[in-house]
Amino acid sequence: MTSLLGNPELWQYLSIPVIAAIIGWCTNWLAIKMTFFPLEFVGKPPWLGWQGIIPSKTGKMASISVDATISKIGTVREIFEQIDPRVLATHIVHSVDPRLEEYVDELMLREHPTFWENLPASARRIVYERVRRATPQLVDNLVGDVADNIEDLLDMKGMVVERLTTDKQLLNRTFLECGEAEFRFIVNSGFYFGFLFGLIQMTVWYFFQNWWVLPVFGLMVGWATNWIALNVIFRPLHAIKIGPFRIQGLFLKRQHEVAESFCHIVTHDILTVSNIINAILEGPSGDRARNMVKQHIKPLVDETAGLGKALTQVAFGPTGFATMRHQVGEKAIEISQQPFNDPVFEVDRARAVESIMVERMRALSPAEFQDLLRPCFQEDEIKLILVGAALGFTAGVCQLIFVFGGALS
Repeated sequence: MTSLLGNPELWQYLSIPVIAAIIGWCTNWLAIKMTFFPLEFVGKPPWLGWQGIIPSKTGKMASISVDATISKIGTVREIFEQIDPRVLATHIVHSVDPRLEEYVDELMLREHPTFWENLPASARRIVYERVRRATPQLVDNLVGDVADNIEDLLDMKGMVVERLTTDKQLLNRTFLECGEAEFRFIVNSGFYFGFLFGLIQMTVWYFFQNWWVLPVFGLMVGWATNWIALNVIFRPLHAIKIGPFRIQGLFLKRQHEVAESFCHIVTHDILTVSNIINAILEGPSGDRARNMVKQHIKPLVDETAGLGKALTQVAFGPTGFATMRHQVGEKAIEISQQPFNDPVFEVDRARAVESIMVERMRALSPAEFQDLLRPCFQEDEIKLILVGAALGFTAGVCQLIFVFGGALS
């Protein structure tokens, strides 16, 4: 027994499955890393270097994410309804009210400082009170108008794509958190599958000690471990019962769990209230949205810019009054974006949207659900397999030279 353990040839053979397992683990680990990192191109573009597959195609991947998943679990109107326009209007009024006098003073002192400074305090208080009384109804009307036209005002796909394209780390996080268990399985399975291939490789090498056996098997390990792991994750698509066992793709089995993770990211980091409001005001229909704000603010200006429209026009002149109308509208647009930087309100509304999205996502068919994660593997998948195969081949050559070089000489 001692002489057997001391036999160098035995250890050479036993090293074959161990090295194959290490090759399998390393190639799968590298495949995952190359899918997501680095965020920016490292090397000399366009060919000498590498950028993560997902970060290199953020626009396409973000677009796929919207078409394959987000658009199926919530329409623009449904999302806005879950945010609840009434709650939105109430929040705006409560946020603006404490600073209302400050806003009026700021505007008047900038546009007509002499008039405002010489206006008696009692007259100013009348202006403040008129603005305060008119604001709730004005905000209700404005938010209601936005809700009625939300599908024309908000390009949800464009908003999500822009958000994920400008924040590559967030796009990576979306895939990495949703597929965390699957990515871990891919890496670890490389070791196990590699070891099994190594046992076959060891048997073949025992009977056929040709120079090409180790490099070719190394190539097969680097290629096959990744391919097998991907198929175990997504196949079979529908659950198959074999006796007491239920067999289905690993990712598909976790649909309920993944739905919570994905919808949390979407509602708390992408489709937030502040992002939606900014997309409405700054997006393709931004001019229309801004004009809507100005249109709703006109009655407030007419009634409260001074002690009545006539007096204001006498004090400012027709041009000055028109300028004031415009400036009040611009200020209203600026103010309308401020109340949604409140983290507590953002989280509260995000949870409201999240509930409906999770329910919808759990109801997706397996074919629809797999589209959440599958695209990140399908993009340039052949490159990852070729890299794994090349590394496996190289490891096989090194094994041939450094481990079995003496046996072949």
